[in-house]
Amino acid sequence: MSKTVIPGYTYGSSAVARSPISDEEFGLLKQSVLLGPDDLEHLRRAGEVLADQVEDVLDVWYGFVGAHPHLVRYFSGADGQPDAAYLAAVRRRFGQWIRDTCAASYDRAWLDYQHEIGLRHTSAGKNRTDGVCSAAQSVHLRYIIAFIVPITATVKPFLARKGHAADEVEAMHAAWFKSVTLQVTLWSAPFVAPSAF
Repeated sequence: MSKTVIPGYTYGSSAVARSPISDEEFGLLKQSVLLGPDDLEHLRRAGEVLADQVEDVLDVWYGFVGAHPHLVRYFSGADGQPDAAYLAAVRRRFGQWIRDTCAASYDRAWLDYQHEIGLRHTSAGKNRTDGVCSAAQSVHLRYIIAFIVPITATVKPFLARKGHAADEVEAMHAAWFKSVTLQVTLWSAPFVAPSAF
């Protein structure tokens, strides 16, 4: 799927504001999660492995969210029912997020887009991208952080499906975990005072 036809996907465009995190701070965060050049190579390999499995991964993740009322409520309308169009729109961007996680250069454009993703989970941006009227005006930060576990644990079986050696699967999975942790950390920034972040 071409990322240029995904509504609301603005990575690398002028619509994305600059992250308040400096390049130096970003470098220190990458060091803190142990994300290095080898990990970027393992993520590229993971991207190749996951390329034809993205929809299957999304099925697992959407199944998880749908099975937990406290999570699916963030995609529900004022009537309390899940908004199918909203879920579908987010799903397209979520699929691209998988691809971006594996292919990104982890540069300034990527950093800026992580800030945009974070904003879209706060009251400053939730529901605006898709023009929906969700019952939830923001996503609680506690669930964004907690989602690191299912997003990381459930991807490992997909990484193991193409016959790679166990140590290669472990390396891809470790790189994925580091990236997801880094991203969730960056998404947290709009939720807290700059002095606390």
